[in-house]
Amino acid sequence: MIFYFSATGNTRWMAEQTAAAIGEETIYIPDAIRRGEYEYALKEGERIGFCYPTHGWQPPRIVREFIRHLQLPEAAGHFCWALTTCGDNMGEAMTILNKELAAKGLKAETLFSVLMPETYICLPFMTTDSEEKAQRKIGTARERLPGIIETVRQRRKGVVELERGATPRLYSYVIGGYFNSRMVNDKGFAVDADACIRCGKCAKVCPVDNIEGTPPVWLHNGRCTSCLACYHYCPVHAISKGERTKRRGQYHFQ
Repeated sequence: MIFYFSATGNTRWMAEQTAAAIGEETIYIPDAIRRGEYEYALKEGERIGFCYPTHGWQPPRIVREFIRHLQLPEAAGHFCWALTTCGDNMGEAMTILNKELAAKGLKAETLFSVLMPETYICLPFMTTDSEEKAQRKIGTARERLPGIIETVRQRRKGVVELERGATPRLYSYVIGGYFNSRMVNDKGFAVDADACIRCGKCAKVCPVDNIEGTPPVWLHNGRCTSCLACYHYCPVHAISKGERTKRRGQYHFQ
């Protein structure tokens, strides 16, 4: 069983490819939350996987909150693993994930981080990757994926392949702590009503149902993950989050 969150498709691709290869199901965390489903029965020998994008060098808030409600009776003895996608490095995101899992009597002992195209574009020094760089990252991820799948298939414990970066604690607990406490919100989202084609795609891709109507209106309900799915999937680049994003690129996995 693989529990996963994905906004622009990078992590979804990794989770679905792995699940198909090892013959286990995926649980999309936002859908589970919508249904109020938090208790799952594990089959004999079933693996437990968690896949998520790194947000501000931490697991996304939606993932952490889901784990706090998660119930996996008789999970002891089941192989547990985790994978995070990140644009550059993931700091101590896995350490933070395992702290959440520990409260449930779980520990992900086999860990992977996979570099994928950048999606966060709201800060002055952050942009999407060039098409060449994005394709290079995806190509490398495709090359790594069979090895990851085989490790999970064989339930190899203790495999740790992580790109933590030069100062992981600074990234996750100082910079990431500020980012996730102060900058994960829907403030600053706007739409160019003249450019908007009223397709409703932004509302459909929002994982927390924080958008309504056409042109879109953000509900300010405190659930926004700042995943930028609405921005990246807009077919006419009509959505922005601050002035600088109007001149920046879009990306989603295809």
